[in-house]
Amino acid sequence: MDSLARAAGPEAITAIGNVGDDLEILGVHVSPDLDTVLYTLAGLLDEERGWGVRDESYNALGMARELGGEGWFTLGDRDLGLHLVRTRWLREGVPLSQATRRLAEALGVRATLLPATDEPLRTKIHTKDGELDFQEWFVARGHRDEVTGLRYEGAEAARPAPGVLKAIESAELVVIAPSNPFVSVLPILAIPGIREALAASRVAAVSPLVGGKAFRGPLAEMMVSLDHEPSAAGVAALYGELLDVLVVAPGDQGPPGGVECEIDMVAPDRRAEAGRQLLEALL
Repeated sequence: MDSLARAAGPEAITAIGNVGDDLEILGVHVSPDLDTVLYTLAGLLDEERGWGVRDESYNALGMARELGGEGWFTLGDRDLGLHLVRTRWLREGVPLSQATRRLAEALGVRATLLPATDEPLRTKIHTKDGELDFQEWFVARGHRDEVTGLRYEGAEAARPAPGVLKAIESAELVVIAPSNPFVSVLPILAIPGIREALAASRVAAVSPLVGGKAFRGPLAEMMVSLDHEPSAAGVAALYGELLDVLVVAPGDQGPPGGVECEIDMVAPDRRAEAGRQLLEALL
């Protein structure tokens, strides 16, 4: 999203964020995907790790651990401040979408960020040792367990958050970010109404794999364990008829009709140019 915001201007961009990896820990509600977008667009992200706030301190987490609290999920002091404010709003009955808008405004984020749904939706990971909550598998167990399946708990009963369907229907172009499809994109598509709205839109996806390797995270390993080809073509097959075009890295092997351009958006100094190339290739 940051690449497109830099290239097109933040006011032109609406992002629909995954809530499948949200969790409650130490009494606060954490929305990792939404928070990463907020911190990135606000210029606060720890770019080296790809999550959390840069130049962070961990005094509160350290005290919680000393007192016997859960310490496996890293929460920095400034990060915790955001979670405390959001949790208070949610307990007062403020929907997650409205809380997210308030946080974005307070952080000076000019792009629009919407959670896919205001209702509980959680990604569950199937392993040989049983079903695990996403964060337990990813963080607490270091995503070492082989993934044999996934379930998106609450998705069938969830409704798109206010503004989600309108944003899709009015968009000149919908771009699926180069994220892990299983844990960042498919939870969104599992919400009734969203896949149907996308079917009537022009949809491009940026491959999260280059040469069979992910920019970050265990996607390639998940593709193999779930019997999918760990390649750009395998990603395109996952999305199927939803896609109008897949964008792949120059020289990478994609499906017929794929578009090649620079897609490495990890380094901040590459994002504006990558976003410009992406828009030029697709519009």
